[in-house]
Amino acid sequence: MPEEPPATPPRHAPRNPLLASEDWWAVWLAGLVLAGVIGGLVGAVPGVGRWTGSPAEAFAGRAGGLALLGLAMAALSALAVGVMGRSARRHAAAFLPLFVLAVLAYTLANQAGVRAAGFGYAFWALLIGLLIANTVRTPEWIKPALRSELYIKTGLVLLGAEVLFGNILRLGAPGLFVAWLVTPIVILFMYQFGVRFLRIGSRSLVIVIAAATSVCGVSAAIAVAAAARARKQELTLAVGMSLIFTVAMMILMPLGIRAAGMDPVVGAAWIGGTVDATGAVVAAGALLGRQAEQIAAVVKMIQNTLIGLVAFLVAVYWVTRIEASGERRPAAMEIWHRLPKFILGFVAASLLFSFALTPSLGEARVAAMLDLTSDVRGWLFCLAFMSIGLESSLRDLLRHTAGGRPIQLYVTGQVFNVVLTLAAAYLAFGGILFDRVSLAETARAGAPPAAAVERTLDTGRDATPLFHTEIDGWQDYLPPRRP
Repeated sequence: MPEEPPATPPRHAPRNPLLASEDWWAVWLAGLVLAGVIGGLVGAVPGVGRWTGSPAEAFAGRAGGLALLGLAMAALSALAVGVMGRSARRHAAAFLPLFVLAVLAYTLANQAGVRAAGFGYAFWALLIGLLIANTVRTPEWIKPALRSELYIKTGLVLLGAEVLFGNILRLGAPGLFVAWLVTPIVILFMYQFGVRFLRIGSRSLVIVIAAATSVCGVSAAIAVAAAARARKQELTLAVGMSLIFTVAMMILMPLGIRAAGMDPVVGAAWIGGTVDATGAVVAAGALLGRQAEQIAAVVKMIQNTLIGLVAFLVAVYWVTRIEASGERRPAAMEIWHRLPKFILGFVAASLLFSFALTPSLGEARVAAMLDLTSDVRGWLFCLAFMSIGLESSLRDLLRHTAGGRPIQLYVTGQVFNVVLTLAAAYLAFGGILFDRVSLAETARAGAPPAAAVERTLDTGRDATPLFHTEIDGWQDYLPPRRP
């Protein structure tokens, strides 16, 4: 996402690119967080609690921890901003009220009914930011802290630690078939459809919408938007459509599967491959039975592992084809200079946790670490979406939707995704290509299908998590490791 030019040039900007670039600072800041978690210096990450009747319930015994978290994040981000040649003092002073707005977004998202409906912190952060920016206007004094790129890229490096290669094979061939066959086909179809047929002028908007539709919604949109240097308004549009359609599909798909009498195993795989957010996948799959819930979650977890690969390939394609000057193919060093460096941090974090920490420390210890890093990542993404909302104009967003072509791209791509995933789920889980998976139990036959939101609320589930590591007990969905 390209940054708008600053009003004044940076003062005392370092010449060393390792210290002057937000991409590299995303790697350094995420590295500090990972080092603190691995070394045991970070033992807990404060968060807003769940509440039902009064918002005060969300802060019982948590206010002090949240204050310390805000101060720590302000100090670390101010360090980066100061070294990059900006005013660390102005950034820190502006960061604290921005953090308060992020706390407000989490508070709204953590109301029990809202969590069950799937409207998470990303939705509320964007909404609050857009409301402020387009009504009372974004105050000038908060603008020094609106560094959405820094927050997003730091969060993405932390997300790399959550992509564990060692889990891919144990998740099973049928799941791999559904998740890894359909996803690249849908991305390529949507990109060609958007550019060639709909003739959408912004290729970055097309690829971000394609990634959000085919991989895993908001998380994939964030990663690919950063890789393709998409504009903030383009990411906002893609995320908004993804969040709305995710809630609708979470409610409608299990009802349709039950009404059609579809095999719950096939239906669960279908949900896992099409519904975007992992929390919504689990909530929808639970309506088909406990094991169906696990199958849906596993398919989505496999799909989640594609985030880094897709973002890396998009970044390489962008610097070699889209941004290449004239007809000259860029040299290797030119590709290196233009490649988003946070991608390297993402890959490094994934390799570290997959092949060094998991074998040496064990899965349980690594899972506990990832619970902490995913909490930090959630705060960074929330700050990023709040910043994007505060910097966005509804007039600009409406300009991007002129003619309805982005919406047409999303709907067409999602329909294609739903149909293709259903075919793949039937082949993989219906006993055609692989041994049939039999369920020990499913939802009671003949029982009226419960609404997904009501069932989620009754069982205390959370439909808001974007990525599987944000779900409490996510490691329980993994099949046992084979000896």
